[in-house]
Amino acid sequence: MSTTVPAADRRYARSAAAVERLAAQLAATATRPWTLMEVCGGQTHAIVRWGLDQLLPEGIRLIHGPGCPVCVTPAATLDAALDLARQPEVILCSYGDMLRVPGSRSGDDLLGVRAAGGDVRLLTSPLQAIALAQSHPDRLVVFLAVGFETTAPATALLARQATALKLANLALLPAHVRVVPAMEAILSGPDNQVQGFLAAGHVGAVMGTAELQGLVQRQGVPVVISGFEPVELMAGILRCVQLLEAGESAVANAYGRVVQEGGNPEAQQLIEAVFEVVDQPWRGLGVIPAGGLALRPAYAALEVGHHRPQLLEQPQPAAAQQPQESQEPQHPPVCIAGQILRGVRRPCDCPAFGSSCTPEHPLGAPMVSSEGACAAYHRYRPN
Repeated sequence: MSTTVPAADRRYARSAAAVERLAAQLAATATRPWTLMEVCGGQTHAIVRWGLDQLLPEGIRLIHGPGCPVCVTPAATLDAALDLARQPEVILCSYGDMLRVPGSRSGDDLLGVRAAGGDVRLLTSPLQAIALAQSHPDRLVVFLAVGFETTAPATALLARQATALKLANLALLPAHVRVVPAMEAILSGPDNQVQGFLAAGHVGAVMGTAELQGLVQRQGVPVVISGFEPVELMAGILRCVQLLEAGESAVANAYGRVVQEGGNPEAQQLIEAVFEVVDQPWRGLGVIPAGGLALRPAYAALEVGHHRPQLLEQPQPAAAQQPQESQEPQHPPVCIAGQILRGVRRPCDCPAFGSSCTPEHPLGAPMVSSEGACAAYHRYRPN
C-alpha cells in the first residue's frame, strides 16, 4: 500500500536538507571564530525558532541586534502617546504591538489606558486613520507612527493625503527610525563585538544597497542582505563568513529575488518628499546621529506638537517625572533590555527573563513585541 507524502512535508524535508548542507559547508569554510549580528526581529525569530544558531560550527556566533522598531521607540515618545490617549478629545491609534510597550512610568502602557477608558485603536494601515478622522470630526485622531524604512512610505502617503484633504483633526506622532545609522552606532560603540552583519531583506527591498555600501566603506565590515527563511538565513551566514575569511569588506545580496540594487525608487521618493533625516533617540542605544526621520516643514503642521501644542503640555504628577531619553532608557533595574538591544547580552542572561518578565507581564520592550528578542526566546527557548 503506497502513501503520498504531503507537499508541505516534502518542502520541509528539502529545506532541512539544504540547511544541513549549508551548515556543513560553513564548518568547512570557517578557520577561526567570527561574530555576526542580524538586525531584523523577523530574522531573530526565525533563527531562534528553527535553532539555526545551534547548527553553527564552534566559534561562529550570532548575536541579536536592535531589529525591532517597536522595541527601540523612545520612552519619551511612548509617554507622549500615553498622555494624549488619556485626553477625551483624542483617538490614539497605532500598530498592535505598541499597545503593550511600557513608557518610562512603571506599569504604564496603552493597553492599560484603553482599559481605563481611553480611546486607543489598532490599525493595520496608516491610511485607516483618514477614515477614522472623517467619521469623527469632533475628535483629534493621532497616529503614532513607528517603524523602519519599511513602514515610513505608508506614513508619508498618509501625510500627503491628509494634507490634500485638509483634515484639521488628524495629527501624527512620528517615531520612524533608520537602520544603517544604528548599525554604524553599534560598530562605533565601546562594547562592540560585531565583525559582520546580516542586513534586513525588507529594508533592502525599499532602500537598496547604497547606504550599506557607504557603511562598508567607512567601517570595513562585510554586510550580507538576507531573507527570512531558514535556507536564506544560513546562506547569508555562509556568505558573510566567506567574506570574513577572505578579508573582504563588501555588500553581498543573498536575497536577490526580492532586493534590487536600487531598491524601490518610488518608496524612496515618497520618504524623501515628506521626511528629513534627524538625530534620533533609540531605546537602548541613546541618540543616534541621523538615526530617525522627522516631518519636513511642508508637513510639520501635521505633527501633534505643532497641530495642537496644548495637548502635549498637560502637567504630570511629580512622581511621574523622568529624566530625558538622551542617555539610557528607563527600565526597571533588574531589566537588561538596553544591553540586549545593543547585542551585548542575550535574553537568557537577564535575571528577570521568564520569571518577573514574561510576555504577559513584560518589564522591557523586547519582551513585548512579536519581533523582540526576549519574546522569541520566551516562546521557543523558555528554559
